[in-house]
Amino acid sequence: MPIVGMVGGGQLARMTAQAAIELGATFRVLAGSPSESAALVTRDVSVGSHLSLADVAGFAAQCDAITFDHEHVPASVLTSLESSGILVRPGSAALRYTQDKLAMREKLSSLGVPCPRFAPVSSAADVESFASGSWPVVLKAVSGGYDGKGVWVCSSASEAASVVAAAESHGISLLAEEFVPFRRELAALIARSPSRQGAAYPVVETVQVEGICREVIAPAPGLPASVAEEAQSLALGIASSLDVIGLLAVELFETSSGGLLVNELAMRPHNSGHWTMDGACTSQFEQHLRAVLDLPLGSPAPSCPGGYTVMANILGGTDSDIYDRYIHVMAADPAVKVHFYGKEIRLGRKIGHVNIAGGPSDSVESLRDRARRAASYLRWGTEDGD
Repeated sequence: MPIVGMVGGGQLARMTAQAAIELGATFRVLAGSPSESAALVTRDVSVGSHLSLADVAGFAAQCDAITFDHEHVPASVLTSLESSGILVRPGSAALRYTQDKLAMREKLSSLGVPCPRFAPVSSAADVESFASGSWPVVLKAVSGGYDGKGVWVCSSASEAASVVAAAESHGISLLAEEFVPFRRELAALIARSPSRQGAAYPVVETVQVEGICREVIAPAPGLPASVAEEAQSLALGIASSLDVIGLLAVELFETSSGGLLVNELAMRPHNSGHWTMDGACTSQFEQHLRAVLDLPLGSPAPSCPGGYTVMANILGGTDSDIYDRYIHVMAADPAVKVHFYGKEIRLGRKIGHVNIAGGPSDSVESLRDRARRAASYLRWGTEDGD
């Protein structure tokens, strides 16, 4: 079997390693330290920096293709690898649009993809001009943001001026976007292979709290079939236009008018796809490997048609002794699937997730309640916590 290398040793690499075993693929990881999530469970680990050309090139030389569990490998490193004949999937030309939000907005707009109104800004006056008296305005770091970091919702010119000043002092370029009063957030996850085969998972609803995804419901409840098909077609079209190889997650706003706006892109396994581990015929992690290796893609269909799967992220609480709580959750609801990331527990940090898959007779409300209670107990030791 070909050797796939994943740059980054986080939980996405950890879960991809599990899928590689089932798929029969040879899997290697470049981790920043031996204690990173994937390094703890993967046999073939190289320790090095994703910022170092020497480290990444040395790692890639031992692989038939490389892919990523984050978007932070410098473009200069990626293009150097490609020029030396390394298969980089997705390639540097595609990854640019996850590393540079301004480039992403400009490219999508040129393709006719619906996006929020935006503009680059470098001063408080620029933001005020963009706002034209209509607040709030969203300011985003052009590069480097994730999980709500690098995003500021400014309700006034004075708030915007403070963000601009702080960004300037840290050398951060900013992008201004209109504040979208959306009904809810959705995500369309698709896969695309070098042979141009595509596969689209059911469109999901995501619930964000303070910039962190807390819950995913698959498929999105009450979403008209026409809107779901539009979102899937939009994602497949973006993947084709940008020549994405592997997974593409398109985060969307569903507006009050029913229209869709693209919020963010991710070209890797994504939090919105964790439900597929227990609720789909092919997990997102296996699908990503299939695409990277140009194998026939697996079925993205739900494993139980007509039912729902709910994912709830587990955040760290104040007590790191989680094992007894884990036993309680397993006993209280044997259908709950708990996935831990092997991370040190810190308050508010993502340390795992729970999945609950149900059939047509299980209401989405009951599945959400069970997932929330399990995640809450694992965090706080009580089923009615946050």
